[in-house]
Amino acid sequence: MKNTATKIKVFFQLEAAGGVVLLIAALISFILANSSWAEAYNNFINTPVQFMVGDIGFDKTLLLLVNDGLMAIFFFLIGLEIKKEIMNGELSSPSKASFSIFGALGGMLVPAAMYLWMTHGTPYSGGWGIPMATDIAFALGAIALLGKRVPTALKVFLLALAIVDDLGAILVIAFFYTNEVATSYLGLSAAMLAMLYLFNKAGLRHIVVGLTLGVLTWFFFLKSGVHATLAGVLLAMVTPTARPGNSGTELLEHYIHELHPWSAYFIMPVFALFNAGVTLGDTNLASVAAHPLSLGIVLGLVVGKPVGILATSFIATKLKIATKPEEISWMQVLFVGSLAGIGFTMSLFISGLAFGGADFEAYSKLGIIIASVISAVVGLAGLRLCR
Repeated sequence: MKNTATKIKVFFQLEAAGGVVLLIAALISFILANSSWAEAYNNFINTPVQFMVGDIGFDKTLLLLVNDGLMAIFFFLIGLEIKKEIMNGELSSPSKASFSIFGALGGMLVPAAMYLWMTHGTPYSGGWGIPMATDIAFALGAIALLGKRVPTALKVFLLALAIVDDLGAILVIAFFYTNEVATSYLGLSAAMLAMLYLFNKAGLRHIVVGLTLGVLTWFFFLKSGVHATLAGVLLAMVTPTARPGNSGTELLEHYIHELHPWSAYFIMPVFALFNAGVTLGDTNLASVAAHPLSLGIVLGLVVGKPVGILATSFIATKLKIATKPEEISWMQVLFVGSLAGIGFTMSLFISGLAFGGADFEAYSKLGIIIASVISAVVGLAGLRLCR
């Protein structure tokens, strides 16, 4: 038990430091996009990148390569964390998982409904997935700053909540933000995953084989029309959890331990550097405050998240289909819901899928940034005052 508590403490310290690096990268991106370096910055992130073997290959910008390629590793890590929690964690049994799952469901459905209410009948309604997302790095990093002021059970609740939220975001991307599907390439990616699964079952594991089949799976997803980052999640599902002849999740935990610093200190900051650069131009706070797109995002993340999480977890508890940990108060659940309203990375990612290249994308990004700041301030202040 003591070892588990130590692991949780180290994990949250890593998230806190990673959140600081992520924030610095986002600020640099924002400054560059609104300085005399703006043209150079935009030219850099839109640098063409081409790789062809005969007639097969890809032709992307550096921005899309980061979003489709580098973020696939981030999604692979999310997939590993989901798998670990399902096998041996807060999602391993109905009694453990129910409170977080119901909270997460409310934290996804209520913000989406509020956004659709604000944007009904406008060209912006397709962005309803944006306020559903939680930035796991920022949210966990923020609560880690409070140290012993909040019980460990509350931190674990936020972790489980964020993981279920990420799973929901993955499903939303897969089913609602995927365009035409090339079934031949999808079939090839399925074949690569099947081969990896069979090799792992047979104990035939080699890093070169695994990386080759993994990259091929990602490439075929990229060509299929289904968002390539989903390959990362599916690859995590066929990743072995233990060495041949052993049981448990020690190999899975090893992969997570090795990838976490890369995600926190490189992948996420690079994503922020490429995606958080909002060129203000003629846009000002007054126009953002009056725009239904940004209003929908702010309302969904700042109000919808905490209200949805509190309401559904409370109802589930009263119906006796979920149990609230005794160490946690309902006020703490409410303010943890505010921290879950820090959408940032995942919200920016879904925004790019929904409005990529559109003239009004700046309103979406500004709405996400404003809502995330408000949610962080309200959540931290509230939890600091809670006993």
